[in-house]
Amino acid sequence: MKHELDQLMKERGLAAIVVQGSVAGNPPMYYMTNGAGLTQAYVVQKRGEEPVLICLAIEREQAAASGLRIVNVNRYGYAELLREKSERLDAMVELHRRIFDDLAITGHVGFYGKIDQGRAWVLLNALDEHLDEIGVHGDFGVTVIDAARATKDEAEAKRVRQVGQSTCDIIGQTIEFLRSHAVKNDRLVKADGSPLTIGDTHQQIQRLIAEKGLEDPEGFIFSIGHDAAVPHNKGTADDVIELGKTIIFDIFPCEPGGGYFADVTRTFCLGYATEAVECAYQDVYDCQAQMLAAYETGEPTRRYQQMTCDFFESRGHPTVATDAKTEAGYVHSLGHGLGLAIHEEPRFSDVPSNTNVVRPGHLFTCEPGLYYPDRAFGIRIEDDVWISPEGDIHVLTDFPKELVIEL
Repeated sequence: MKHELDQLMKERGLAAIVVQGSVAGNPPMYYMTNGAGLTQAYVVQKRGEEPVLICLAIEREQAAASGLRIVNVNRYGYAELLREKSERLDAMVELHRRIFDDLAITGHVGFYGKIDQGRAWVLLNALDEHLDEIGVHGDFGVTVIDAARATKDEAEAKRVRQVGQSTCDIIGQTIEFLRSHAVKNDRLVKADGSPLTIGDTHQQIQRLIAEKGLEDPEGFIFSIGHDAAVPHNKGTADDVIELGKTIIFDIFPCEPGGGYFADVTRTFCLGYATEAVECAYQDVYDCQAQMLAAYETGEPTRRYQQMTCDFFESRGHPTVATDAKTEAGYVHSLGHGLGLAIHEEPRFSDVPSNTNVVRPGHLFTCEPGLYYPDRAFGIRIEDDVWISPEGDIHVLTDFPKELVIEL
């Protein structure tokens, strides 16, 4: 949470942090500006002080929506610098010098936010070379902002829950859309008698997302049969909607303007399911129920990946625990942190570098799955979980988990 930033900066020896770029598509900037709709700005937070938002004059009213102290970039003579300096890089270095002098910042400074990698490399090297009182700091792994964002307060969890409810509504409306079609030769058909396709259904889902006022920056997965057996296959447009085949519907929209995401997956078959699919589905259902009942604060997150592998292996399925290269059975990790990005801290991967433990405020997905490409079916069930300050487990998404959808 944001109140942890000072302590996180202290632990890493940072005198200040700088976040830059636009707000859209830039979770660190969205986080620091409370979602203010800015196209270019800086947030500078000196350790022990409140953050300052440095913005263009033309965006001062949007900046005010952040609730932060606002400084017009013209205070630092930015326009004059661009005219005076023969190289834009020189102007940017001098701009940073003036900002740091004005805010009395010296020492190591962490730089975050989204900017072209090559441009960032050149700029940060120039700052490190020419600003004697500043040491440029970067993180390859979890940044101070990533670490703060890993825990969510009740207001943030409420926003994810609200997006999750809308997402569940879309799943229900999509199922009703499918059920509204006639069946011919074990296929859904449209009014003109032509088969209903994955592409048709994708278009309907896109309309439903728009009608809910949500955004879909990462796309969604609605795939059938063999495609459903490859976890991130979004579905082939020309595939026909057939009865008895597994359909994976994994949908992860967010609030407009780059806000909080929800992430929900349901797997179903229309009309009927084969015995093999029924058995595998029950295993996934039972696994998720066991994991949801097992989460405890203070436990290593990788333990739950280990438990999931043990569970599936006890039911006769291959897993990544015994064969890291397997493309059949259980082939991914149990879940991931969720918030302003679709994948963030904490991680659940079972690797030595994962030292995460379950903490109050963590918000993450629980999504066990089984995949059998050679048998043309895949199954995944996913819900979003938040740990309250008291350590209680709250499932934020609520939609029935029925395998067979009657037509």
